[in-house]
Amino acid sequence: MSDSATDGDRDSYELLVIGGGVAGLTAATFTARAGLTTLVVDHGESILRRNAHLENFPGFPAGVNPRLFADMLHAQATRNGAGYQQGLVDGLFGSLDEGFVATVGAVDDATERREIHAERVLISSWSDVSYLDDLGVDSRDAGSKQYIEDDGLGRTNIKGIYAAGRTAERYHQAVIAAGNGAEAAITLIHDSETPFYNDWVVPEGYFTDRGREVPPGCEEIDAAEQQARQAASRAAMQEYFSEVHEERQRTHPSLVEDEKGRVDWEK
Repeated sequence: MSDSATDGDRDSYELLVIGGGVAGLTAATFTARAGLTTLVVDHGESILRRNAHLENFPGFPAGVNPRLFADMLHAQATRNGAGYQQGLVDGLFGSLDEGFVATVGAVDDATERREIHAERVLISSWSDVSYLDDLGVDSRDAGSKQYIEDDGLGRTNIKGIYAAGRTAERYHQAVIAAGNGAEAAITLIHDSETPFYNDWVVPEGYFTDRGREVPPGCEEIDAAEQQARQAASRAAMQEYFSEVHEERQRTHPSLVEDEKGRVDWEK
């Protein structure tokens, strides 16, 4: 995965997603497809990558390598237009009316320090959210953990700030994080007043043959385009699953001395 933003040196976005795990990348896919300029800032490794095998995500009858699955989520978000930047957000300032500014520091010397301007911000990172303290975002402490409170659809008490996934105290399962990320994204899309009905790709005539205009967010495609997209999908999936994933298995960082939490694993 690239460590730099996919759309170059741009520093102003309609949406900043903080956290590149399942919830964050799913949200970014939806907002980018809706036409919102979107940047994902990811501070490091999703907990998903520590799992040995992901066996309860719909669509994978025999399960899927979690590290491969994470790579596929990243590719889907960037393929649909989201930018990606590796970095650690350590400051967030502003408001919906004035716009938000996030300060982003380097992770493992991957990036230089920069400021990112965004109209809205979606928080999905599970680690440290102390950068929200000055904004007055409501949260709940539970031992060593801090959860962001929301209205059930992703809105926090601060307009323009949204939360999704584990940081919003949703169950710690990949499929729930994905669904919650999508739900928060659609809430945000509606709040931004972006014309949007549903993110559907339908066969030619599905709406127009009934005398309806194609609703915003939807797309009608003819048979040739449908076949082309299905062929591209088959080719991509065959490539993803053609070989064993190269990234080694990791365990919980507290169990090993290596700072990356790696363990040897025979492929």
